[in-house]
Amino acid sequence: MISLDELRGEAAAGRIDTVVIAFTDMQGRLQGKRLSARYFLEEVAGHGSEGCNYLLAVDVDMNTVDGYAMSSWERGYGDFVMRPDLATLRRVPWQEGEALVHADLAWEDGTDVAASPRQVLRRQLARLAERGWTAYVGTELEFIVYQDTYESAWAKGYRDLTPANQYNVDYSLLGGARVEPLLRRIRNGMTGAGMYVESAKGECNLGQHEIAFRFDEALATCDNHALYKTGAKEIAAQEGMSVTFMAKPNEREGNSCHVHISLRDGSGAPVLAGDGPYGLSETGAHFIAGQQACLRDFTLLYAPNVNSYKRYQPGSFAPTAVKWGVDNRTCALRLVGHGPSLRIENRVPGGDVNPHLAVAALVAAGLHGIDERLPLEEPYAGNAYSSGAGTVVRTLRDAAADWSASALAAASFGAPVVEHYANCARVELDAYDRAVTDWEMFRGFERL
Repeated sequence: MISLDELRGEAAAGRIDTVVIAFTDMQGRLQGKRLSARYFLEEVAGHGSEGCNYLLAVDVDMNTVDGYAMSSWERGYGDFVMRPDLATLRRVPWQEGEALVHADLAWEDGTDVAASPRQVLRRQLARLAERGWTAYVGTELEFIVYQDTYESAWAKGYRDLTPANQYNVDYSLLGGARVEPLLRRIRNGMTGAGMYVESAKGECNLGQHEIAFRFDEALATCDNHALYKTGAKEIAAQEGMSVTFMAKPNEREGNSCHVHISLRDGSGAPVLAGDGPYGLSETGAHFIAGQQACLRDFTLLYAPNVNSYKRYQPGSFAPTAVKWGVDNRTCALRLVGHGPSLRIENRVPGGDVNPHLAVAALVAAGLHGIDERLPLEEPYAGNAYSSGAGTVVRTLRDAAADWSASALAAASFGAPVVEHYANCARVELDAYDRAVTDWEMFRGFERL
Protein backbone atom coordinates (compact mmCIF):
# COMPACT_ATOMS: atom_id res chain seq x y z
CA MET A 1 0.00 0.00 0.00
CA ILE A 2 1.29 3.47 -0.80
CA SER A 3 0.34 7.01 0.14
CA LEU A 4 -0.52 9.75 -2.33
CA ASP A 5 2.83 11.42 -1.61
CA GLU A 6 4.63 8.14 -2.30
CA LEU A 7 2.74 7.83 -5.58
CA ARG A 8 3.89 11.33 -6.55
CA GLY A 9 7.48 10.29 -5.88
CA GLU A 10 7.14 7.02 -7.79
CA ALA A 11 5.54 8.81 -10.72
CA ALA A 12 8.24 11.50 -10.78
CA ALA A 13 10.89 8.77 -10.80
CA GLY A 14 9.16 6.97 -13.66
CA ARG A 15 8.50 3.83 -11.65
CA ILE A 16 4.70 4.19 -11.76
CA ASP A 17 3.10 5.59 -14.91
CA THR A 18 -0.43 4.14 -14.73
CA VAL A 19 -3.12 4.27 -12.04
CA VAL A 20 -6.17 2.04 -12.26
CA ILE A 21 -9.34 3.40 -10.68
CA ALA A 22 -11.58 0.42 -10.01
CA PHE A 23 -14.92 -0.48 -8.48
CA THR A 24 -16.69 -3.78 -7.90
CA ASP A 25 -19.71 -4.28 -10.14
CA MET A 26 -22.82 -6.39 -9.51
CA GLN A 27 -21.07 -9.54 -10.70
CA GLY A 28 -18.15 -8.97 -8.33
CA ARG A 29 -15.78 -7.93 -11.13
CA LEU A 30 -13.42 -4.99 -11.10
CA GLN A 31 -14.41 -2.33 -13.63
CA GLY A 32 -12.88 1.08 -14.22
CA LYS A 33 -10.18 2.92 -16.13
CA ARG A 34 -6.44 2.99 -16.57
CA LEU A 35 -5.27 6.57 -16.12
CA SER A 36 -1.91 8.20 -16.62
CA ALA A 37 -0.31 8.76 -13.24
CA ARG A 38 0.03 12.48 -13.97
CA TYR A 39 -3.67 12.86 -14.78
CA PHE A 40 -4.67 10.85 -11.71
CA LEU A 41 -2.52 13.03 -9.44
CA GLU A 42 -3.56 16.36 -10.97
CA GLU A 43 -7.26 15.74 -11.55
CA VAL A 44 -8.72 12.47 -10.31
CA ALA A 45 -7.24 12.04 -6.83
CA GLY A 46 -9.09 15.08 -5.54
CA HIS A 47 -12.24 14.98 -7.63
CA GLY A 48 -12.91 11.48 -8.98
CA SER A 49 -13.56 10.25 -12.50
CA GLU A 50 -16.81 9.67 -14.35
CA GLY A 51 -18.09 6.39 -15.74
CA CYS A 52 -21.30 5.38 -17.50
CA ASN A 53 -23.92 4.30 -14.98
CA TYR A 54 -24.88 1.36 -17.19
CA LEU A 55 -21.99 -0.48 -15.51
CA LEU A 56 -24.40 -1.33 -12.69
CA ALA A 57 -27.22 -2.22 -15.08
CA VAL A 58 -25.82 -4.81 -17.49
CA ASP A 59 -25.55 -8.57 -17.61
CA VAL A 60 -22.31 -10.54 -17.50
CA ASP A 61 -21.93 -10.05 -21.29
CA MET A 62 -22.22 -6.26 -20.85
CA ASN A 63 -25.55 -6.17 -22.65
CA THR A 64 -27.86 -3.28 -21.81
CA VAL A 65 -30.99 -4.79 -20.27
CA ASP A 66 -34.34 -3.52 -19.10
CA GLY A 67 -35.76 -3.23 -15.61
CA TYR A 68 -33.28 -1.03 -13.74
CA ALA A 69 -34.57 2.16 -12.15
CA MET A 70 -31.15 3.84 -11.88
CA SER A 71 -29.99 3.39 -15.47
CA SER A 72 -31.83 2.95 -18.77
CA TRP A 73 -32.28 4.26 -22.30
CA GLU A 74 -35.13 6.41 -20.99
CA ARG A 75 -32.84 8.01 -18.41
CA GLY A 76 -30.14 8.54 -21.02
CA TYR A 77 -27.40 6.33 -19.54
CA GLY A 78 -25.64 9.19 -17.80
CA ASP A 79 -22.58 9.11 -15.55
CA PHE A 80 -21.79 8.37 -11.97
CA VAL A 81 -18.60 9.43 -10.23
CA MET A 82 -15.85 7.05 -9.15
CA ARG A 83 -14.46 8.64 -5.98
CA PRO A 84 -11.03 7.16 -5.16
CA ASP A 85 -10.64 5.76 -1.64
CA LEU A 86 -7.02 6.79 -1.20
CA ALA A 87 -6.59 4.43 1.75
CA THR A 88 -6.70 1.59 -0.81
CA LEU A 89 -3.97 2.94 -3.10
CA ARG A 90 -1.44 0.19 -3.84
CA ARG A 91 1.09 -1.12 -6.30
CA VAL A 92 0.09 -3.81 -8.81
CA PRO A 93 3.32 -5.81 -9.06
CA TRP A 94 2.18 -8.12 -11.88
CA GLN A 95 1.60 -5.15 -14.22
CA GLU A 96 4.68 -3.03 -14.91
CA GLY A 97 4.46 0.55 -13.69
CA GLU A 98 0.91 0.22 -12.37
CA ALA A 99 -0.90 1.22 -9.20
CA LEU A 100 -4.58 0.74 -8.32
CA VAL A 101 -7.14 2.46 -6.13
CA HIS A 102 -10.63 1.27 -5.23
CA ALA A 103 -13.48 3.71 -5.68
CA ASP A 104 -16.81 4.48 -4.08
CA LEU A 105 -19.62 5.36 -6.46
CA ALA A 106 -21.63 8.56 -6.14
CA TRP A 107 -24.02 10.60 -8.24
CA GLU A 108 -23.05 14.06 -9.45
CA ASP A 109 -24.80 15.62 -6.44
CA GLY A 110 -22.57 13.65 -4.07
CA THR A 111 -25.13 11.09 -2.89
CA ASP A 112 -24.15 7.44 -2.86
CA VAL A 113 -25.12 5.09 -5.67
CA ALA A 114 -27.22 2.90 -3.40
CA ALA A 115 -26.96 -0.28 -5.49
CA SER A 116 -23.15 -0.19 -5.71
CA PRO A 117 -21.85 -3.27 -3.86
CA ARG A 118 -19.23 -1.26 -1.97
CA GLN A 119 -21.91 1.19 -0.84
CA VAL A 120 -24.25 -1.66 0.15
CA LEU A 121 -21.51 -3.04 2.40
CA ARG A 122 -20.55 0.37 3.78
CA ARG A 123 -24.11 0.93 4.99
CA GLN A 124 -24.15 -2.35 6.90
CA LEU A 125 -20.74 -1.64 8.42
CA ALA A 126 -22.04 1.77 9.51
CA ARG A 127 -24.82 -0.03 11.41
CA LEU A 128 -22.14 -1.99 13.26
CA ALA A 129 -20.11 1.15 13.91
CA GLU A 130 -23.12 2.75 15.61
CA ARG A 131 -22.74 0.03 18.25
CA GLY A 132 -18.99 0.45 18.45
CA TRP A 133 -18.31 -2.79 16.59
CA THR A 134 -16.05 -3.69 13.68
CA ALA A 135 -16.45 -6.77 11.47
CA TYR A 136 -13.43 -8.88 10.60
CA VAL A 137 -13.74 -11.21 7.62
CA GLY A 138 -11.78 -13.86 5.78
CA THR A 139 -12.80 -15.39 2.44
CA GLU A 140 -11.53 -18.76 1.18
CA LEU A 141 -11.62 -18.80 -2.60
CA GLU A 142 -11.10 -22.04 -4.52
CA PHE A 143 -10.24 -22.09 -8.21
CA ILE A 144 -9.33 -24.58 -10.92
CA VAL A 145 -6.16 -24.20 -12.98
CA TYR A 146 -6.10 -25.24 -16.64
CA GLN A 147 -3.15 -25.58 -18.99
CA ASP A 148 -5.23 -23.90 -21.69
CA THR A 149 -5.12 -20.17 -22.31
CA TYR A 150 -8.35 -18.21 -21.95
CA GLU A 151 -8.42 -17.72 -25.72
CA SER A 152 -7.98 -21.42 -26.53
CA ALA A 153 -10.55 -22.38 -23.87
CA TRP A 154 -13.06 -20.01 -25.53
CA ALA A 155 -12.26 -21.41 -28.98
CA LYS A 156 -12.86 -24.95 -27.69
CA GLY A 157 -16.24 -23.96 -26.27
CA TYR A 158 -14.74 -24.82 -22.86
CA ARG A 159 -14.72 -28.53 -23.80
CA ASP A 160 -11.80 -30.92 -23.36
CA LEU A 161 -9.74 -28.53 -21.28
CA THR A 162 -6.60 -29.86 -19.60
CA PRO A 163 -6.58 -29.39 -15.81
CA ALA A 164 -3.24 -28.71 -14.17
CA ASN A 165 -3.60 -31.93 -12.12
CA GLN A 166 -5.10 -35.21 -13.27
CA TYR A 167 -6.11 -36.50 -9.84
CA ASN A 168 -7.38 -35.29 -6.45
CA VAL A 169 -4.57 -33.19 -4.94
CA ASP A 170 -6.26 -32.19 -1.68
CA TYR A 171 -3.37 -31.20 0.64
CA SER A 172 -0.94 -32.93 -1.76
CA LEU A 173 2.44 -31.21 -1.75
CA LEU A 174 3.40 -33.08 -4.92
CA GLY A 175 0.22 -31.96 -6.65
CA GLY A 176 0.75 -28.38 -5.54
CA ALA A 177 4.34 -28.45 -6.78
CA ARG A 178 3.07 -29.17 -10.30
CA VAL A 179 1.66 -25.65 -10.48
CA GLU A 180 3.85 -23.95 -7.88
CA PRO A 181 5.43 -21.53 -10.38
CA LEU A 182 1.96 -20.09 -11.07
CA LEU A 183 0.80 -20.24 -7.45
CA ARG A 184 4.02 -18.60 -6.25
CA ARG A 185 3.63 -15.76 -8.75
CA ILE A 186 0.07 -15.19 -7.55
CA ARG A 187 1.06 -15.30 -3.86
CA ASN A 188 4.00 -12.95 -4.32
CA GLY A 189 1.97 -10.62 -6.52
CA MET A 190 -0.75 -10.33 -3.91
CA THR A 191 1.85 -9.77 -1.18
CA GLY A 192 3.31 -6.96 -3.25
CA ALA A 193 -0.19 -5.49 -3.54
CA GLY A 194 -0.46 -5.25 0.24
CA MET A 195 -2.25 -8.49 1.07
CA TYR A 196 -1.23 -10.93 3.81
CA VAL A 197 -0.95 -14.36 2.20
CA GLU A 198 -1.18 -17.29 4.57
CA SER A 199 -0.92 -20.44 2.46
CA ALA A 200 -1.69 -22.40 -0.68
CA LYS A 201 -3.05 -25.94 -0.86
CA GLY A 202 -4.49 -28.40 -3.29
CA GLU A 203 -8.20 -29.23 -3.33
CA CYS A 204 -10.36 -32.12 -4.52
CA ASN A 205 -11.31 -31.35 -8.12
CA LEU A 206 -8.78 -31.90 -10.89
CA GLY A 207 -6.45 -28.91 -10.95
CA GLN A 208 -8.24 -27.28 -8.01
CA HIS A 209 -6.32 -25.13 -5.53
CA GLU A 210 -6.86 -22.51 -2.85
CA ILE A 211 -4.75 -19.58 -1.70
CA ALA A 212 -5.71 -18.33 1.77
CA PHE A 213 -5.29 -14.79 3.08
CA ARG A 214 -5.26 -13.49 6.64
CA PHE A 215 -8.51 -11.96 7.86
CA ASP A 216 -8.87 -8.20 7.88
CA GLU A 217 -11.51 -5.55 8.42
CA ALA A 218 -14.51 -6.39 6.27
CA LEU A 219 -14.19 -3.70 3.60
CA ALA A 220 -10.46 -4.34 3.14
CA THR A 221 -11.04 -8.08 2.81
CA CYS A 222 -13.74 -7.58 0.18
CA ASP A 223 -11.63 -5.13 -1.82
CA ASN A 224 -8.68 -7.53 -1.64
CA HIS A 225 -10.90 -10.43 -2.69
CA ALA A 226 -12.02 -8.63 -5.86
CA LEU A 227 -8.48 -7.58 -6.75
CA TYR A 228 -7.14 -11.07 -6.06
CA LYS A 229 -9.61 -12.68 -8.47
CA THR A 230 -8.70 -10.21 -11.20
CA GLY A 231 -5.00 -10.49 -10.48
CA ALA A 232 -4.98 -14.29 -10.43
CA LYS A 233 -6.62 -14.34 -13.87
CA GLU A 234 -4.18 -11.75 -15.22
CA ILE A 235 -1.15 -13.65 -13.91
CA ALA A 236 -2.49 -16.98 -15.22
CA ALA A 237 -2.97 -15.39 -18.65
CA GLN A 238 0.61 -14.09 -18.57
CA GLU A 239 1.74 -17.67 -17.91
CA GLY A 240 -0.27 -19.07 -20.83
CA MET A 241 -2.76 -20.73 -18.48
CA SER A 242 -6.23 -20.00 -17.13
CA VAL A 243 -8.07 -20.23 -13.82
CA THR A 244 -11.79 -20.31 -13.14
CA PHE A 245 -13.63 -19.36 -9.97
CA MET A 246 -17.06 -20.35 -11.28
CA ALA A 247 -19.07 -22.24 -8.68
CA LYS A 248 -19.53 -25.51 -10.59
CA PRO A 249 -17.40 -25.82 -13.73
CA ASN A 250 -17.98 -29.57 -14.01
CA GLU A 251 -19.71 -32.43 -12.21
CA ARG A 252 -16.93 -32.91 -9.67
CA GLU A 253 -16.44 -30.71 -6.60
CA GLY A 254 -17.32 -27.07 -7.14
CA ASN A 255 -15.37 -23.95 -6.21
CA SER A 256 -16.47 -22.70 -2.80
CA CYS A 257 -15.87 -19.40 -1.07
CA HIS A 258 -16.36 -20.00 2.64
CA VAL A 259 -16.76 -16.65 4.41
CA HIS A 260 -15.61 -16.28 8.03
CA ILE A 261 -16.82 -13.38 10.15
CA SER A 262 -16.28 -12.14 13.71
CA LEU A 263 -16.88 -8.85 15.52
CA ARG A 264 -14.71 -6.76 17.83
CA ASP A 265 -15.61 -3.83 20.04
CA GLY A 266 -13.80 -0.51 20.28
CA SER A 267 -11.14 -1.94 22.58
CA GLY A 268 -10.44 -4.85 20.23
CA ALA A 269 -12.20 -7.40 22.43
CA PRO A 270 -14.19 -10.15 20.71
CA VAL A 271 -17.95 -9.63 20.64
CA LEU A 272 -19.09 -13.11 19.60
CA ALA A 273 -16.88 -15.03 22.03
CA GLY A 274 -17.79 -15.40 25.70
CA ASP A 275 -18.31 -17.80 28.56
CA GLY A 276 -21.57 -19.28 27.28
CA PRO A 277 -22.11 -22.67 25.63
CA TYR A 278 -19.63 -23.47 22.85
CA GLY A 279 -17.52 -20.46 23.81
CA LEU A 280 -20.15 -17.98 22.62
CA SER A 281 -21.34 -14.79 24.24
CA GLU A 282 -25.06 -14.12 24.39
CA THR A 283 -24.58 -11.70 21.50
CA GLY A 284 -22.68 -14.36 19.59
CA ALA A 285 -25.52 -16.85 20.00
CA HIS A 286 -28.02 -14.31 18.68
CA PHE A 287 -25.67 -13.47 15.80
CA ILE A 288 -25.56 -17.09 14.64
CA ALA A 289 -29.31 -17.47 15.09
CA GLY A 290 -29.71 -14.49 12.79
CA GLN A 291 -27.54 -16.15 10.15
CA GLN A 292 -29.72 -19.23 10.25
CA ALA A 293 -32.99 -17.29 10.26
CA CYS A 294 -32.01 -15.11 7.28
CA LEU A 295 -30.23 -17.68 5.16
CA ARG A 296 -33.04 -18.23 2.66
CA ASP A 297 -34.00 -14.53 2.46
CA PHE A 298 -30.41 -13.52 1.67
CA THR A 299 -29.28 -16.48 -0.44
CA LEU A 300 -29.39 -14.37 -3.61
CA LEU A 301 -26.45 -12.37 -2.22
CA TYR A 302 -24.52 -15.58 -1.48
CA ALA A 303 -25.35 -17.40 -4.72
CA PRO A 304 -26.04 -14.89 -7.51
CA ASN A 305 -25.93 -17.06 -10.63
CA VAL A 306 -27.76 -20.02 -12.14
CA ASN A 307 -24.59 -22.08 -11.88
CA SER A 308 -24.16 -21.23 -8.17
CA TYR A 309 -26.89 -23.66 -7.14
CA LYS A 310 -25.33 -26.70 -8.79
CA ARG A 311 -22.80 -26.88 -5.94
CA TYR A 312 -25.42 -27.92 -3.41
CA GLN A 313 -25.11 -31.69 -3.64
CA PRO A 314 -25.13 -34.15 -0.71
CA GLY A 315 -21.70 -35.35 0.34
CA SER A 316 -19.91 -32.69 -1.69
CA PHE A 317 -18.69 -30.42 1.16
CA ALA A 318 -21.14 -27.84 -0.20
CA PRO A 319 -24.06 -27.42 2.21
CA THR A 320 -27.61 -28.60 1.76
CA ALA A 321 -29.00 -28.37 5.33
CA VAL A 322 -29.75 -25.06 7.02
CA LYS A 323 -28.02 -26.13 10.22
CA TRP A 324 -25.17 -24.83 12.30
CA GLY A 325 -22.55 -26.99 13.94
CA VAL A 326 -19.34 -26.82 15.94
CA ASP A 327 -16.50 -27.53 13.48
CA ASN A 328 -18.96 -29.50 11.35
CA ARG A 329 -18.36 -29.12 7.63
CA THR A 330 -21.65 -30.78 6.72
CA CYS A 331 -23.62 -27.75 8.00
CA ALA A 332 -24.31 -24.51 6.17
CA LEU A 333 -22.96 -22.59 9.18
CA ARG A 334 -19.84 -23.78 11.00
CA LEU A 335 -18.54 -22.41 14.29
CA VAL A 336 -14.76 -22.58 14.31
CA GLY A 337 -11.92 -21.33 16.49
CA HIS A 338 -11.99 -20.44 20.16
CA GLY A 339 -11.57 -17.37 22.33
CA PRO A 340 -10.51 -14.34 20.29
CA SER A 341 -10.41 -16.47 17.11
CA LEU A 342 -14.00 -17.72 17.49
CA ARG A 343 -15.92 -17.01 14.29
CA ILE A 344 -18.80 -18.24 12.19
CA GLU A 345 -18.16 -19.64 8.72
CA ASN A 346 -20.90 -19.44 6.11
CA ARG A 347 -20.33 -22.28 3.63
CA VAL A 348 -23.08 -21.32 1.17
CA PRO A 349 -21.16 -18.95 -1.16
CA GLY A 350 -19.25 -20.27 -4.16
CA GLY A 351 -16.26 -18.84 -5.98
CA ASP A 352 -18.59 -16.68 -8.09
CA VAL A 353 -19.85 -14.69 -5.09
CA ASN A 354 -19.72 -10.92 -4.92
CA PRO A 355 -17.81 -10.47 -1.63
CA HIS A 356 -19.19 -7.03 -0.78
CA LEU A 357 -22.79 -8.20 -1.10
CA ALA A 358 -22.22 -11.48 0.75
CA VAL A 359 -20.55 -9.80 3.72
CA ALA A 360 -23.26 -7.14 3.78
CA ALA A 361 -25.78 -10.00 4.06
CA LEU A 362 -23.82 -11.63 6.90
CA VAL A 363 -23.78 -8.39 8.86
CA ALA A 364 -27.47 -7.68 8.25
CA ALA A 365 -28.42 -11.23 9.27
CA GLY A 366 -26.35 -11.06 12.44
CA LEU A 367 -27.83 -7.71 13.45
CA HIS A 368 -31.32 -9.08 12.88
CA GLY A 369 -30.56 -11.94 15.25
CA ILE A 370 -29.12 -9.58 17.85
CA ASP A 371 -31.91 -7.00 17.63
CA GLU A 372 -34.63 -9.64 17.82
CA ARG A 373 -32.74 -11.67 20.44
CA LEU A 374 -33.34 -14.79 18.39
CA PRO A 375 -32.75 -18.02 20.31
CA LEU A 376 -30.04 -20.33 19.03
CA GLU A 377 -30.95 -23.97 18.55
CA GLU A 378 -28.53 -26.69 19.63
CA PRO A 379 -25.70 -27.31 17.17
CA TYR A 380 -26.07 -30.27 14.86
CA ALA A 381 -23.66 -33.10 15.53
CA GLY A 382 -23.33 -35.70 12.82
CA ASN A 383 -24.05 -35.78 9.12
CA ALA A 384 -26.27 -32.78 8.37
CA TYR A 385 -26.80 -34.05 4.82
CA SER A 386 -29.06 -36.75 6.28
CA SER A 387 -30.57 -34.58 9.04
CA GLY A 388 -33.92 -34.06 7.35
CA ALA A 389 -33.57 -30.34 8.11
CA GLY A 390 -34.76 -27.58 5.83
CA THR A 391 -32.44 -27.12 2.90
CA VAL A 392 -30.68 -24.20 1.32
CA VAL A 393 -32.43 -22.68 -1.66
CA ARG A 394 -31.76 -24.93 -4.65
CA THR A 395 -32.41 -22.61 -7.62
CA LEU A 396 -31.78 -19.01 -8.54
CA ARG A 397 -35.47 -18.63 -9.34
CA ASP A 398 -36.47 -19.57 -5.79
CA ALA A 399 -33.72 -17.42 -4.27
CA ALA A 400 -34.87 -14.40 -6.26
CA ALA A 401 -38.46 -14.98 -5.19
CA ASP A 402 -37.46 -15.24 -1.52
CA TRP A 403 -35.33 -12.10 -1.77
CA SER A 404 -38.05 -10.10 -3.53
CA ALA A 405 -40.72 -11.07 -1.00
CA SER A 406 -38.54 -10.55 2.06
CA ALA A 407 -39.62 -7.76 4.38
CA LEU A 408 -36.33 -8.28 6.19
CA ALA A 409 -34.33 -7.66 3.00
CA ALA A 410 -36.29 -4.46 2.35
CA ALA A 411 -35.77 -3.29 5.94
CA SER A 412 -32.05 -4.12 5.90
CA PHE A 413 -31.04 -2.93 2.45
CA GLY A 414 -33.88 -0.71 1.24
CA ALA A 415 -36.51 -1.44 -1.39
CA PRO A 416 -34.49 0.09 -4.29
CA VAL A 417 -31.54 -2.22 -3.61
CA VAL A 418 -33.83 -5.25 -3.28
CA GLU A 419 -35.47 -4.46 -6.61
CA HIS A 420 -32.12 -3.78 -8.29
CA TYR A 421 -30.69 -7.19 -7.44
CA ALA A 422 -34.00 -8.96 -8.05
CA ASN A 423 -33.86 -7.54 -11.56
CA CYS A 424 -30.28 -8.76 -11.89
CA ALA A 425 -31.54 -12.27 -11.12
CA ARG A 426 -34.41 -11.92 -13.61
CA VAL A 427 -31.96 -10.92 -16.33
CA GLU A 428 -29.79 -13.95 -15.58
CA LEU A 429 -32.79 -16.27 -15.57
CA ASP A 430 -34.17 -14.88 -18.83
CA ALA A 431 -30.81 -15.49 -20.51
CA TYR A 432 -30.65 -19.02 -19.11
CA ASP A 433 -34.21 -19.83 -20.17
CA ARG A 434 -33.38 -18.85 -23.75
CA ALA A 435 -30.22 -20.96 -23.90
CA VAL A 436 -30.05 -24.47 -25.39
CA THR A 437 -27.40 -26.43 -23.50
CA ASP A 438 -25.05 -29.24 -24.50
CA TRP A 439 -26.93 -31.48 -22.07
CA GLU A 440 -30.14 -30.95 -24.01
CA MET A 441 -28.45 -31.60 -27.35
CA PHE A 442 -26.78 -34.84 -26.26
CA ARG A 443 -29.96 -36.02 -24.56
CA GLY A 444 -32.38 -35.12 -27.31
CA PHE A 445 -30.77 -34.67 -30.73
CA GLU A 446 -31.25 -38.30 -31.77
CA ARG A 447 -33.08 -40.04 -28.97
CA LEU A 448 -36.06 -37.76 -28.39
